[in-house]
Amino acid sequence: MSLTPAPIAVAVAGIEKSFGPTRALARADLAVAAGEVVALMGANGAGKSTLVKILSGSHVPDAGTITLGDRIVAFASPSAAKAAGIATVHQATDQAGAAGMTVAENLLLDELCQPGGRFFVSARSIRRRARAIAALIDLDLPLDRDFVDLRPAERQLIAIARAVVAKASVLILDEPTSSLSATEADRLFAIIRRLRADGMAILYISHRLGDLAAIADRAVVMRGGRIVGAFARPIDFPAAVAAMIGRTLEAATHDRKMSAAPIIASIKGARLIPGARPFDLDLHSGEVVALTGTLGSGKSRLLRALFGLETLAQGSFVLDGKPWLSNGPARSIENGVFMVAEDRWASSLLPPEVPGASIAGTIALPHLRRWFPGGLLRVARERKVAAEAIARLGIKARGPDDTLDELSGGNQQKVVLARWQAAPCRLLLLDEPFRGVDVGARADLIAAIRNSQSDSATLIATSDTEEALEVADRILVMRDHSLHEAGDGHGSLTDQIGKVESKKAGDHR
Repeated sequence: MSLTPAPIAVAVAGIEKSFGPTRALARADLAVAAGEVVALMGANGAGKSTLVKILSGSHVPDAGTITLGDRIVAFASPSAAKAAGIATVHQATDQAGAAGMTVAENLLLDELCQPGGRFFVSARSIRRRARAIAALIDLDLPLDRDFVDLRPAERQLIAIARAVVAKASVLILDEPTSSLSATEADRLFAIIRRLRADGMAILYISHRLGDLAAIADRAVVMRGGRIVGAFARPIDFPAAVAAMIGRTLEAATHDRKMSAAPIIASIKGARLIPGARPFDLDLHSGEVVALTGTLGSGKSRLLRALFGLETLAQGSFVLDGKPWLSNGPARSIENGVFMVAEDRWASSLLPPEVPGASIAGTIALPHLRRWFPGGLLRVARERKVAAEAIARLGIKARGPDDTLDELSGGNQQKVVLARWQAAPCRLLLLDEPFRGVDVGARADLIAAIRNSQSDSATLIATSDTEEALEVADRILVMRDHSLHEAGDGHGSLTDQIGKVESKKAGDHR
């Protein structure tokens, strides 16, 4: 193996950028070598997106230099950056191709739009050329499918395939797994490893520590528009999180004092599965508790057990001081225990052709018996509740009668949350509530969760550590179907996060 350092593919030095009085970048420095995956981490507002837009030609820096290979460059437009060899796949995958065109046509989009390109191209030649491009990354999509019908992961792969055929030297991936399933993410990671082996430099923008563990050769952390930390593999996860948020994980949760608040729900001696370590958990009035852990750690199982979809192997559950055992969702809902499941389409939303599939009908559905005990629906009440939710949560819709298929993923999730905020709640269970949700909608959802009824408790399962930090008063780590908390004899919370992320790395590599 050669010990010669790989050449630097792209570097920025002293980059500054302000928008009016707001300073987005303050002398940021970063370099990515050929054949290297660098993960760029940072909380919302750290400067990641601004740096990406400068590298991709969407913004011009106020100061500093960009070096590509051995030459200093300046980009006046995204097309100039692309022509120089920097390809960017943005988080919003609807911009990765052209609706109304097929997969084959989108794979050749750069070629077809090139100045001086052929005006007349046969369908046969497009398909032949598209098959060759698809083979570069083992893309097996039907070539005649319309781009608008593709999932986010499929749109990303088309954009990556175009970058490969254009012989880009640098690939920037901006939050690429935000809308992907675990299987789709694994496929993306396999392609990234292949591109890295071929010498491509990859800048991977993400705040997801699981992604970092799976794919990054090195992690660079931004905060306040500057690079504040760099971590080589094996990555010190607690230190990376501390650099990202500016304080240790134990000091990062919200400042509410919950010990004096009434206990809404209490779990004692719980075993999720036979043989698992038993645990206790108290949830206080007005408290938001986040569970984080790897896939299969037991987070979702605990929420389903509390909602009555599964049973505990052992243990007791007390709600408002009384023993509680749900025999199903209907009884849970009657007693103010509500749940938003991980797959909103499978659990919470109705197909558009079904009566009541509107925003108003979706919110009202589980409350019909309580709202309309005589069986006579009052549409005016449904619409009034929905209109209030649209205003309160910032749901982007024409009105209460819109169907859910007309909304983005983030707005769909707001409707699902609004459903459970429309009735008195004692315990709200949220399973991966921010999955497939853009950054803006996530901020709205977090604000809505934290500003909800102060006399209820909220328990959230999330695999994203930063999401937990943003929303929770208290963070617990679930591992091997048991809870672990700072001071429980299993190490600090940061140690537990490190074990979780190391497990993720082992699962992926």
